[in-house]
Amino acid sequence: MVALQVHFLLIPSLMSIMGAAQYMMQDAALLSYINQRFLSLEKRLEKCNQDVLEYVDEFREFSRMVLSRLAGLNTVKAEVKREVESLLTRIEHAQRDIDYFRSVMDSNACVEVHEDLLEEQLLEKAEEKKRLKVMLNASCDHRLAGIRSLKVVKKTGGKHGSWMKDPGKKHTKIYLLSGSVNNVILEFANIMTFMENNQTLKARRIPLPLPWEGTGHVIYQGFLFYHRYGSLNEIIKFNIQRRNIADQMLLPGAGRIPAYQLSPQTKIDLAVDEQGLWALHAEPETEGNIVITKINPVAMAVEHSWDTPCSSKDAEAAFMTCNTLHVVYNSPSGGSSRIQCVYDVLDALNAYTNPGLHFPKRQGSHSTVHYNPKEKQLFAWGDGSQIIYKLHTKQK
Repeated sequence: MVALQVHFLLIPSLMSIMGAAQYMMQDAALLSYINQRFLSLEKRLEKCNQDVLEYVDEFREFSRMVLSRLAGLNTVKAEVKREVESLLTRIEHAQRDIDYFRSVMDSNACVEVHEDLLEEQLLEKAEEKKRLKVMLNASCDHRLAGIRSLKVVKKTGGKHGSWMKDPGKKHTKIYLLSGSVNNVILEFANIMTFMENNQTLKARRIPLPLPWEGTGHVIYQGFLFYHRYGSLNEIIKFNIQRRNIADQMLLPGAGRIPAYQLSPQTKIDLAVDEQGLWALHAEPETEGNIVITKINPVAMAVEHSWDTPCSSKDAEAAFMTCNTLHVVYNSPSGGSSRIQCVYDVLDALNAYTNPGLHFPKRQGSHSTVHYNPKEKQLFAWGDGSQIIYKLHTKQK
Protein backbone atom coordinates (compact mmCIF):
# COMPACT_ATOMS: atom_id res chain seq x y z
CA MET A 1 0.00 0.00 0.00
CA VAL A 2 2.84 2.37 0.86
CA ALA A 3 4.64 1.52 -2.39
CA LEU A 4 1.51 2.32 -4.35
CA GLN A 5 1.25 5.74 -2.68
CA VAL A 6 4.92 6.52 -3.49
CA HIS A 7 4.30 5.52 -7.12
CA PHE A 8 1.44 7.95 -7.40
CA LEU A 9 3.51 10.75 -5.88
CA LEU A 10 6.40 10.22 -8.34
CA ILE A 11 4.20 10.40 -11.48
CA PRO A 12 3.49 14.21 -11.31
CA SER A 13 7.16 14.94 -10.62
CA LEU A 14 8.27 12.91 -13.62
CA MET A 15 5.69 14.61 -15.79
CA SER A 16 6.96 18.05 -14.71
CA ILE A 17 10.57 17.11 -15.49
CA MET A 18 9.60 15.82 -18.93
CA GLY A 19 7.64 19.01 -19.68
CA ALA A 20 10.62 21.20 -18.74
CA ALA A 21 12.86 19.16 -20.96
CA GLN A 22 10.43 19.57 -23.83
CA TYR A 23 10.42 23.40 -23.41
CA MET A 24 14.24 23.45 -23.30
CA MET A 25 14.33 21.54 -26.59
CA GLN A 26 11.91 24.04 -28.17
CA ASP A 27 14.00 27.02 -26.99
CA ALA A 28 17.14 25.45 -28.37
CA ALA A 29 15.44 24.91 -31.72
CA LEU A 30 14.28 28.55 -31.75
CA LEU A 31 17.77 29.82 -30.95
CA SER A 32 19.21 27.65 -33.69
CA TYR A 33 16.68 29.05 -36.20
CA ILE A 34 17.44 32.65 -35.21
CA ASN A 35 21.18 31.99 -35.48
CA GLN A 36 20.74 30.56 -38.98
CA ARG A 37 18.65 33.58 -40.07
CA PHE A 38 21.32 35.99 -38.82
CA LEU A 39 24.01 34.05 -40.64
CA SER A 40 21.94 34.23 -43.82
CA LEU A 41 21.38 38.01 -43.42
CA GLU A 42 25.07 38.59 -42.74
CA LYS A 43 26.02 36.72 -45.91
CA ARG A 44 23.49 38.74 -47.94
CA LEU A 45 24.77 42.02 -46.46
CA GLU A 46 28.33 41.03 -47.26
CA LYS A 47 27.33 40.23 -50.86
CA CYS A 48 25.43 43.52 -51.14
CA ASN A 49 28.49 45.43 -49.90
CA GLN A 50 30.67 43.61 -52.40
CA ASP A 51 28.20 44.43 -55.23
CA VAL A 52 28.23 48.12 -54.26
CA LEU A 53 32.02 48.21 -54.36
CA GLU A 54 31.98 46.57 -57.78
CA TYR A 55 29.38 49.08 -59.02
CA VAL A 56 31.46 52.01 -57.73
CA ASP A 57 34.58 50.72 -59.51
CA GLU A 58 32.58 50.13 -62.69
CA PHE A 59 31.07 53.64 -62.55
CA ARG A 60 34.49 55.24 -62.02
CA GLU A 61 35.86 53.38 -65.03
CA PHE A 62 32.83 54.43 -67.11
CA SER A 63 33.24 58.08 -66.01
CA ARG A 64 36.89 58.10 -67.04
CA MET A 65 35.95 56.67 -70.44
CA VAL A 66 33.16 59.25 -70.98
CA LEU A 67 35.40 62.17 -70.00
CA SER A 68 38.07 60.92 -72.37
CA ARG A 69 35.53 60.66 -75.22
CA LEU A 70 34.16 64.15 -74.48
CA ALA A 71 37.64 65.64 -74.56
CA GLY A 72 38.16 64.08 -77.96
CA LEU A 73 34.79 65.43 -79.17
CA ASN A 74 35.72 68.95 -78.05
CA THR A 75 38.89 68.75 -80.13
CA VAL A 76 36.94 67.53 -83.17
CA LYS A 77 34.30 70.21 -82.57
CA ALA A 78 36.93 72.97 -82.59
CA GLU A 79 38.39 71.66 -85.83
CA VAL A 80 34.98 71.41 -87.49
CA LYS A 81 34.10 74.92 -86.30
CA ARG A 82 37.27 76.34 -87.88
CA GLU A 83 36.52 74.56 -91.17
CA VAL A 84 32.91 75.79 -91.18
CA GLU A 85 33.98 79.38 -90.46
CA SER A 86 36.52 79.21 -93.28
CA LEU A 87 33.87 77.83 -95.65
CA LEU A 88 31.38 80.55 -94.64
CA THR A 89 33.99 83.23 -95.33
CA ARG A 90 34.58 81.83 -98.81
CA ILE A 91 30.82 81.66 -99.46
CA GLU A 92 30.39 85.30 -98.38
CA HIS A 93 33.16 86.40 -100.75
CA ALA A 94 31.59 84.45 -103.60
CA GLN A 95 28.14 85.90 -102.78
CA ARG A 96 29.49 89.44 -102.89
CA ASP A 97 31.06 88.78 -106.27
CA ILE A 98 27.80 87.32 -107.59
CA ASP A 99 25.79 90.28 -106.24
CA TYR A 100 28.21 92.71 -107.87
CA PHE A 101 28.01 91.08 -111.32
CA ARG A 102 24.24 90.81 -111.04
CA SER A 103 23.90 94.49 -110.15
CA VAL A 104 26.09 95.47 -113.13
CA MET A 105 24.12 93.31 -115.58
CA ASP A 106 20.59 93.98 -114.36
CA SER A 107 20.78 97.35 -112.65
CA ASN A 108 17.92 98.88 -114.61
CA ALA A 109 15.63 95.91 -114.06
CA CYS A 110 16.45 95.82 -110.32
CA VAL A 111 15.66 99.50 -109.90
CA GLU A 112 12.30 99.05 -111.59
CA VAL A 113 11.43 96.01 -109.44
CA HIS A 114 12.47 97.75 -106.22
CA GLU A 115 10.50 100.86 -107.10
CA ASP A 116 7.43 98.78 -107.88
CA LEU A 117 7.77 96.88 -104.61
CA LEU A 118 8.22 100.08 -102.60
CA GLU A 119 5.20 101.66 -104.28
CA GLU A 120 3.13 98.57 -103.53
CA GLN A 121 4.17 98.62 -99.86
CA LEU A 122 3.33 102.31 -99.56
CA LEU A 123 -0.10 101.69 -101.07
CA GLU A 124 -0.71 98.82 -98.66
CA LYS A 125 0.26 100.97 -95.68
CA ALA A 126 -1.97 103.79 -96.87
CA GLU A 127 -4.91 101.39 -97.32
CA GLU A 128 -4.30 99.89 -93.88
CA LYS A 129 -4.19 103.32 -92.26
CA LYS A 130 -7.33 104.34 -94.13
CA ARG A 131 -9.10 101.17 -92.97
CA LEU A 132 -8.06 101.78 -89.38
CA LYS A 133 -9.28 105.38 -89.51
CA VAL A 134 -12.65 104.23 -90.80
CA MET A 135 -12.81 101.50 -88.15
CA LEU A 136 -11.86 103.91 -85.37
CA ASN A 137 -13.98 106.77 -86.70
CA ALA A 138 -10.94 109.00 -86.36
CA SER A 139 -12.64 112.15 -85.16
CA CYS A 140 -10.25 112.71 -82.24
CA ASP A 141 -8.32 115.90 -82.84
CA HIS A 142 -6.95 116.48 -79.34
CA ARG A 143 -4.25 114.97 -77.17
CA LEU A 144 -3.48 114.92 -73.47
CA ALA A 145 -1.42 117.94 -72.39
CA GLY A 146 -1.53 117.59 -68.61
CA ILE A 147 -3.35 116.39 -65.49
CA ARG A 148 -4.75 119.49 -63.85
CA SER A 149 -6.11 118.46 -60.45
CA LEU A 150 -7.39 115.64 -58.31
CA LYS A 151 -10.34 115.06 -56.05
CA VAL A 152 -10.48 112.25 -53.48
CA VAL A 153 -14.16 111.30 -53.64
CA LYS A 154 -14.19 108.51 -51.07
CA LYS A 155 -11.95 106.12 -49.17
CA THR A 156 -13.51 102.69 -49.04
CA GLY A 157 -12.18 99.22 -49.74
CA GLY A 158 -8.70 97.73 -49.72
CA LYS A 159 -5.56 98.35 -51.73
CA HIS A 160 -6.95 96.86 -54.95
CA GLY A 161 -10.19 97.75 -56.69
CA SER A 162 -11.84 99.88 -59.33
CA TRP A 163 -14.79 102.24 -59.63
CA MET A 164 -16.40 103.73 -62.72
CA LYS A 165 -19.38 105.12 -64.58
CA ASP A 166 -20.83 103.88 -67.84
CA PRO A 167 -19.76 106.58 -70.35
CA GLY A 168 -23.15 106.48 -72.07
CA LYS A 169 -25.16 109.72 -72.36
CA LYS A 170 -27.88 108.88 -69.84
CA HIS A 171 -25.85 106.95 -67.29
CA THR A 172 -25.27 108.52 -63.86
CA LYS A 173 -24.81 105.38 -61.76
CA ILE A 174 -21.56 104.65 -59.96
CA TYR A 175 -20.19 101.10 -59.79
CA LEU A 176 -17.73 99.88 -57.17
CA LEU A 177 -15.76 96.64 -57.63
CA SER A 178 -13.63 96.02 -54.56
CA GLY A 179 -10.72 93.59 -54.50
CA SER A 180 -8.70 91.80 -57.16
CA VAL A 181 -10.87 88.66 -56.87
CA ASN A 182 -14.58 89.04 -56.15
CA ASN A 183 -18.03 88.38 -57.62
CA VAL A 184 -20.21 91.22 -56.25
CA ILE A 185 -20.71 94.67 -57.82
CA LEU A 186 -22.07 97.57 -55.77
CA GLU A 187 -24.28 99.93 -57.79
CA PHE A 188 -25.14 103.46 -56.56
CA ALA A 189 -27.81 105.77 -57.99
CA ASN A 190 -25.35 108.64 -58.47
CA ILE A 191 -22.08 110.01 -57.16
CA MET A 192 -23.77 111.90 -54.29
CA THR A 193 -25.23 108.64 -52.97
CA PHE A 194 -21.82 107.03 -53.30
CA MET A 195 -20.18 109.82 -51.26
CA GLU A 196 -22.54 109.45 -48.27
CA ASN A 197 -21.12 107.86 -45.12
CA ASN A 198 -23.58 104.97 -45.12
CA GLN A 199 -23.15 104.47 -48.86
CA THR A 200 -22.85 100.66 -48.69
CA LEU A 201 -26.33 100.42 -47.15
CA LYS A 202 -27.83 102.22 -50.16
CA ALA A 203 -25.97 100.19 -52.76
CA ARG A 204 -27.62 97.63 -54.98
CA ARG A 205 -25.67 94.37 -54.82
CA ILE A 206 -25.24 92.62 -58.17
CA PRO A 207 -23.76 89.10 -57.90
CA LEU A 208 -21.80 87.65 -60.82
CA PRO A 209 -22.09 83.98 -61.82
CA LEU A 210 -18.31 83.92 -62.40
CA PRO A 211 -15.81 85.99 -60.34
CA TRP A 212 -13.38 88.53 -61.80
CA GLU A 213 -9.59 88.63 -61.64
CA GLY A 214 -7.47 91.76 -61.35
CA THR A 215 -8.81 95.31 -61.51
CA GLY A 216 -8.95 95.88 -65.27
CA HIS A 217 -12.73 95.71 -65.77
CA VAL A 218 -14.91 98.34 -67.46
CA ILE A 219 -18.61 99.06 -67.82
CA TYR A 220 -19.65 100.05 -71.33
CA GLN A 221 -23.08 100.29 -72.99
CA GLY A 222 -24.81 98.57 -70.06
CA PHE A 223 -22.40 95.64 -69.89
CA LEU A 224 -19.56 94.77 -67.53
CA PHE A 225 -16.48 93.44 -69.33
CA TYR A 226 -13.98 91.62 -67.13
CA HIS A 227 -11.23 88.99 -67.03
CA ARG A 228 -12.66 85.76 -65.63
CA TYR A 229 -10.91 84.49 -62.49
CA GLY A 230 -9.06 81.20 -62.98
CA SER A 231 -8.86 81.53 -66.77
CA LEU A 232 -5.81 82.44 -68.81
CA ASN A 233 -7.37 85.04 -71.10
CA GLU A 234 -11.17 84.72 -71.09
CA ILE A 235 -13.12 88.00 -71.17
CA ILE A 236 -16.73 87.91 -69.94
CA LYS A 237 -19.49 90.24 -71.17
CA PHE A 238 -22.10 90.54 -68.38
CA ASN A 239 -25.51 92.19 -68.82
CA ILE A 240 -25.95 94.31 -65.69
CA GLN A 241 -29.70 94.83 -66.11
CA ARG A 242 -30.58 91.21 -66.85
CA ARG A 243 -27.86 89.81 -64.57
CA ASN A 244 -26.64 87.17 -66.97
CA ILE A 245 -23.61 86.44 -69.13
CA ALA A 246 -24.25 87.78 -72.61
CA ASP A 247 -21.07 86.57 -74.32
CA GLN A 248 -17.39 85.74 -73.85
CA MET A 249 -14.17 85.62 -75.86
CA LEU A 250 -10.51 84.60 -75.61
CA LEU A 251 -7.83 87.28 -76.02
CA PRO A 252 -4.90 85.66 -77.90
CA GLY A 253 -1.47 86.03 -76.28
CA ALA A 254 -2.76 87.58 -73.05
CA GLY A 255 -2.78 86.36 -69.48
CA ARG A 256 0.69 84.84 -69.16
CA ILE A 257 2.38 87.78 -67.45
CA PRO A 258 0.99 90.87 -65.66
CA ALA A 259 0.00 93.83 -67.79
CA TYR A 260 1.97 96.06 -65.40
CA GLN A 261 4.88 94.99 -63.20
CA LEU A 262 3.73 97.08 -60.23
CA SER A 263 0.15 95.71 -60.45
CA PRO A 264 0.77 91.95 -60.76
CA GLN A 265 -2.84 91.10 -59.90
CA THR A 266 -3.99 92.44 -63.30
CA LYS A 267 -3.15 90.30 -66.35
CA ILE A 268 -5.66 91.97 -68.73
CA ASP A 269 -6.61 95.64 -68.42
CA LEU A 270 -9.73 96.69 -70.34
CA ALA A 271 -10.19 100.33 -71.34
CA VAL A 272 -12.78 102.59 -72.97
CA ASP A 273 -12.23 105.81 -74.92
CA GLU A 274 -13.99 107.81 -77.64
CA GLN A 275 -13.45 104.91 -80.07
CA GLY A 276 -14.86 102.10 -77.92
CA LEU A 277 -13.46 99.06 -76.14
CA TRP A 278 -9.77 98.15 -75.85
CA ALA A 279 -7.66 95.52 -74.09
CA LEU A 280 -4.14 96.11 -72.77
CA HIS A 281 -1.74 93.34 -71.81
CA ALA A 282 1.93 92.33 -71.98
CA GLU A 283 3.51 89.32 -73.69
CA PRO A 284 6.84 87.50 -73.21
CA GLU A 285 7.37 87.60 -76.99
CA THR A 286 7.39 91.42 -76.91
CA GLU A 287 9.93 91.38 -74.03
CA GLY A 288 7.22 92.60 -71.66
CA ASN A 289 6.12 95.54 -73.78
CA ILE A 290 2.43 96.40 -73.74
CA VAL A 291 0.15 95.18 -76.54
CA ILE A 292 -3.01 97.12 -77.53
CA THR A 293 -6.01 95.23 -78.93
CA LYS A 294 -9.17 96.83 -80.31
CA ILE A 295 -12.24 94.75 -79.45
CA ASN A 296 -15.65 94.79 -81.10
CA PRO A 297 -17.95 94.73 -78.04
CA VAL A 298 -20.97 93.49 -80.01
CA ALA A 299 -19.31 90.58 -81.79
CA MET A 300 -16.76 90.05 -78.95
CA ALA A 301 -13.98 89.70 -81.50
CA VAL A 302 -10.53 91.19 -82.07
CA GLU A 303 -10.48 93.94 -84.71
CA HIS A 304 -6.75 94.81 -84.67
CA SER A 305 -3.65 94.63 -82.45
CA TRP A 306 -0.56 96.82 -82.05
CA ASP A 307 2.79 96.04 -80.41
CA THR A 308 3.97 99.16 -78.59
CA PRO A 309 7.41 100.28 -77.39
CA CYS A 310 5.93 100.95 -73.91
CA SER A 311 7.46 98.66 -71.29
CA SER A 312 5.44 97.05 -68.51
CA LYS A 313 8.46 97.32 -66.17
CA ASP A 314 7.78 99.78 -63.31
CA ALA A 315 4.32 100.44 -64.82
CA GLU A 316 1.35 100.49 -62.46
CA ALA A 317 -1.56 101.31 -64.80
CA ALA A 318 -2.50 102.64 -68.24
CA PHE A 319 -5.48 104.18 -70.04
CA MET A 320 -6.64 105.04 -73.57
CA THR A 321 -7.78 108.44 -74.83
CA CYS A 322 -8.51 109.14 -78.51
CA ASN A 323 -6.76 106.01 -79.88
CA THR A 324 -3.74 106.80 -77.72
CA LEU A 325 -2.18 104.69 -74.97
CA HIS A 326 -0.83 106.46 -71.87
CA VAL A 327 1.25 104.28 -69.52
CA VAL A 328 1.55 105.33 -65.85
CA TYR A 329 4.85 104.53 -64.10
CA ASN A 330 5.93 104.67 -60.48
CA SER A 331 8.58 103.29 -58.12
CA PRO A 332 8.14 99.87 -56.44
CA SER A 333 7.85 101.54 -53.03
CA GLY A 334 5.24 104.04 -54.27
CA GLY A 335 5.83 107.66 -55.08
CA SER A 336 4.80 110.28 -57.63
CA SER A 337 2.96 108.66 -60.54
CA ARG A 338 3.87 109.91 -64.01
CA ILE A 339 3.11 109.16 -67.66
CA GLN A 340 6.33 108.14 -69.39
CA CYS A 341 5.17 106.45 -72.60
CA VAL A 342 2.53 107.55 -75.13
CA TYR A 343 1.54 105.59 -78.25
CA ASP A 344 -1.02 106.68 -80.87
CA VAL A 345 -2.22 103.67 -82.89
CA LEU A 346 -2.89 105.88 -85.94
CA ASP A 347 0.45 107.62 -85.75
CA ALA A 348 2.86 105.00 -84.41
CA LEU A 349 5.90 106.86 -85.75
CA ASN A 350 5.24 109.64 -83.25
CA ALA A 351 5.24 107.36 -80.21
CA TYR A 352 7.37 108.96 -77.53
CA THR A 353 8.60 108.39 -74.00
CA ASN A 354 8.95 110.66 -70.99
CA PRO A 355 6.45 113.35 -72.05
CA GLY A 356 6.72 114.94 -68.60
CA LEU A 357 3.12 114.38 -67.47
CA HIS A 358 2.90 114.00 -63.67
CA PHE A 359 -0.09 113.27 -61.46
CA PRO A 360 -0.64 116.24 -59.12
CA LYS A 361 -0.07 116.48 -55.36
CA ARG A 362 -0.18 112.84 -54.44
CA GLN A 363 2.27 110.20 -53.22
CA GLY A 364 1.33 106.54 -53.38
CA SER A 365 0.34 104.07 -56.04
CA HIS A 366 -2.64 103.30 -58.27
CA SER A 367 -4.44 100.00 -58.61
CA THR A 368 -6.38 101.30 -61.63
CA VAL A 369 -6.57 104.43 -63.79
CA HIS A 370 -9.46 104.44 -66.28
CA TYR A 371 -10.61 107.19 -68.66
CA ASN A 372 -14.23 108.29 -68.94
CA PRO A 373 -14.67 109.77 -72.45
CA LYS A 374 -17.99 111.40 -71.60
CA GLU A 375 -16.66 113.45 -68.69
CA LYS A 376 -13.04 113.71 -69.94
CA GLN A 377 -11.81 112.58 -66.53
CA LEU A 378 -9.76 109.75 -65.04
CA PHE A 379 -11.40 107.48 -62.47
CA ALA A 380 -8.57 106.05 -60.34
CA TRP A 381 -8.23 103.76 -57.32
CA GLY A 382 -5.22 104.58 -55.16
CA ASP A 383 -4.44 102.84 -51.85
CA GLY A 384 -8.14 102.32 -51.08
CA SER A 385 -9.21 105.83 -52.18
CA GLN A 386 -11.51 106.60 -55.10
CA ILE A 387 -10.01 109.55 -57.01
CA ILE A 388 -11.01 111.72 -59.98
CA TYR A 389 -8.34 113.47 -62.06
CA LYS A 390 -9.27 116.30 -64.42
CA LEU A 391 -7.41 116.44 -67.74
CA HIS A 392 -6.03 119.26 -69.84
CA THR A 393 -6.04 118.62 -73.60
CA LYS A 394 -4.96 120.52 -76.68
CA GLN A 395 -5.22 120.18 -80.45
CA LYS A 396 -3.06 117.56 -82.15
